This record gives sequence, C-alpha cells and structure tokens, in this order.
Amino acid sequence: MEFRLLQYVIQIAAERNFSRAAEKLHIAQPSLSQQLSKLEKELGVLLFKRTTNSVELTHAGTVFVEKAQRIVDMTEQLRREMEDIADLRKGRVVVGTLPITGSHILPHVLPAFREAYPDIEIALVEEASATLESLTASGGTDVSLLTLPLVEPALAYDPILEEEICLAVPRDHPLAAAGAAEADVGALANEAFVMLKKGQGFRAIAVGLCRQAGFDPSVAVESTNIETVQSLVAAGMGIAFVPQMITRREHDGLQPVYLPLKGRPTRTLVIAYRKGRYLSNAAEAFIATFRETMRKLDPS
Repeated sequence: MEFRLLQYVIQIAAERNFSRAAEKLHIAQPSLSQQLSKLEKELGVLLFKRTTNSVELTHAGTVFVEKAQRIVDMTEQLRREMEDIADLRKGRVVVGTLPITGSHILPHVLPAFREAYPDIEIALVEEASATLESLTASGGTDVSLLTLPLVEPALAYDPILEEEICLAVPRDHPLAAAGAAEADVGALANEAFVMLKKGQGFRAIAVGLCRQAGFDPSVAVESTNIETVQSLVAAGMGIAFVPQMITRREHDGLQPVYLPLKGRPTRTLVIAYRKGRYLSNAAEAFIATFRETMRKLDPS
C-alpha cells in the first residue's frame, strides 16, 4: 500500500466528493476513482458508499481514515523532528488567530518574532473560534490564539494572558450620565445587547457572563466585527461587553463609554495546539516570543 493512497482516501473523506478531492490532490478524477477501486480490491473491503449525490464512508472506511490520518500525521511530525535535529535554520509556522484578538496582539508579536527569526515563514489563518479549534485539532495550524473555554477535546493549551472584560455603553446611557464607577452585570437584565455572532469565542463569554448573573441577554444586533459592535453601541443600538485591549482609546468617530464590571471578570487567552502533536522548534520559538511580548506589554 502506497503512502499517497492514504492521502487520497483522507481527502475523499474530507470532501465527500470525488471531483473536489481530485482537484485538491491535483489529479484527474478518473485516476482517483481508479486508484481507490484498486485499493479497495487490495483490502477486500469497500471504504466508501457511492450514490448519485454523495460519497459516504463505510464502517471500514471510517476505521481506515482514522488510522491513515495518524500515519500521515506521524510522518509529518517525523519530518519536522528530523529538520530540527539537523538544525534547519529555515522553517514555517502556521498560526491560527481570532480576527478580533489577533488584529490587536499580533502587530506586537510578529515583528518581534521576525526580528529574532528572520528566515522562518509565518502563515496566518484567521477564523472564528469554532472553525479555528477544528483546524487546530486536525493539524491545519501548528498553534492557535484562542480564548477559554475550549470545546475541542483534542486540544492542549498554554495560558498566555488574563484580560479584563469591560462594558461599553452609549454616551447618553444612564450609567454614563451618572458617572458610575462600575457596572453590575446583574442590573443589565433589561438592556438590549449588541453582540458578536455565534461561533465566535467572545460571544460565548458574553452570554456566559449574563447567565452567571441569572438572565439570558436580549440581543438587538449581531455583528462579526468588534469595531462594528462598538460603533453600534456608540450609536445607541445597545450595550456590549468588550475585551479591554480592544476598547477604542482615541476619539475616532463614534465613541462609546467604557465601564469596569463589578468583580472584574476576565477572559483567558491561550496558545492552543493538538494534544500529542510534535511542536517544531519554529512553533516553540513562536510561543516563547509570544509570552515574552505579552510580558513586556503587561508586566503585571
């Protein structure tokens, strides 16, 4: 059994479509179908159920894909380990990041990493939390910047930073007008909230804060962009929880008022990676650079 056949079956299983799998593998569809048929004949089992509209894994196919993925992963990890042992100076690290967090943190981290390791290529993958966790678990990224809690059980993580969460309100909101020193989440049950859309980690954190206070938030508007959330708050569409580092520090157009929350709740930023996955020297160096950069930005 050739190694490339393992990759063929894994790609077909991922795409559930021969045409898309063949395109991703850069081979002709008839050739892919022929190779799969030969493999199934060799194994004596069918790996896929083929219908007019879909391609589904059989029980044997599910077992095969699981084992094949392990072999492919181990081969890639072995290659990386050998490169590290050979003291390979050049390398590549694939970093996953949440857009709203990465846009504020990575401009500090990436220049420091590039200065220390100029020959290591950095590839960024920006996705929402759920997608990013899945990518990281499947090896689509080496490491990813995420927030707790993580849903994907295949991930391990290193805590990087505890960041306070604050409340953004319109300038004519009673809390802003009264000059409140802090806001009690429990007193916000009747407020309209502006929130990020489902699938983004901070949306789950915001909903969790409300539920801990005994209510489900009434969501007036949703957005995929934290800057849009803040603009909508400033325009009077509602209130919002916002990570402290993302609050607007300058009067760049519409500007909400930010208040600390009673009890000073925080979110935990982590560097996540798949459990048992070998981390290359490049990935280890990125984590170390990230930690040091965060320490300089927040010495406390």
